[in-house]
Amino acid sequence: MMRTYLITGGAGFIGSHLAEKLLESGERVYSIDNLTTGSARNIAHLTKVYGQRFEQVTGSIEDLDKRGELALLVDLSDCIYHLAASVGVEKVFKEPAQTIANNLGSTSAVLVHAAKKNKRFLFTSTSEVYGKGAENGSPLREDSALVLDSPNKDDLRVSYGLSKLIDEVWLLANFKEDRIRPTIVRLFNTVGPRQTGEYGMVLPRFIEAALDGKPIEVRGDGSQTRCFTYVGDVVDALVGLVDCQKAIGETFNVGSNREISILKLAELVKGRLSSSSDIVFVPYEQAYGRGFRDMMRRVPDTSKIKDFIGWEATKSLEGIIDKTAEWIRSKNT
Repeated sequence: MMRTYLITGGAGFIGSHLAEKLLESGERVYSIDNLTTGSARNIAHLTKVYGQRFEQVTGSIEDLDKRGELALLVDLSDCIYHLAASVGVEKVFKEPAQTIANNLGSTSAVLVHAAKKNKRFLFTSTSEVYGKGAENGSPLREDSALVLDSPNKDDLRVSYGLSKLIDEVWLLANFKEDRIRPTIVRLFNTVGPRQTGEYGMVLPRFIEAALDGKPIEVRGDGSQTRCFTYVGDVVDALVGLVDCQKAIGETFNVGSNREISILKLAELVKGRLSSSSDIVFVPYEQAYGRGFRDMMRRVPDTSKIKDFIGWEATKSLEGIIDKTAEWIRSKNT
């Protein structure tokens, strides 16, 4: 039996891959996106291939809510994937107030309507909610302490993680009152085709520079470490969790367990693409302005999602670089 899904942020990097996966499985998909960071190019092929089983609704969640369209889309859907949010460290650092308004406002609007019908609801949160808890030396578990930096006037990057954390608590409060059936997913650096470096995403930024023969800019000294997860693996996790009844009311890390420093990542990209680019170091203050504070380590413990649905990341970082570079080349031809 065909099911209907609503994806907020459906024209975005992850959302468009998720829509494609669901449509390939024979489902129907409604996508909401204001195309601020999403792109019509990401979904143009979906209408051509899948016809009326895919519908893109362009506009902000708040405006669609005022016109009554959001309530109708939620009502028509068996499940909501709420991906819409401000994205990118550069955008978040420069627009902290807008980040809070976007993240809380969009979740509030969708949640109000989903709670009226006790809808199945998957929310994509972020590893940023762990804050400095990531630096204690151990992989992060879903029940790890969250240690957020104290906000100051120069660095309000905490606005992103804090707004996502409030959304998490909000969903779980509604679950406790038996108003919604949520699953929360904390994503760790999702990468792959359709992601751009425009808002500071490190891997596509490195690959774009390497392909153009431009300097590969490492912010800070490059010793900070991250784990990078292929978007196809992430989409498999999102689909699998929605289909798992035991996952209702639960929170999951979704990420790779391969840890790499940002400097080593730059070296890997340069070598993998046989690039002549120089690797250069850019101080945080020059890149982001005064007061920027980076998290030096962020590694997920993914044993919980493996126990629930057998999921683990499968795509190698080398394979991710190859696939992303292939997409960037095709986009520029």
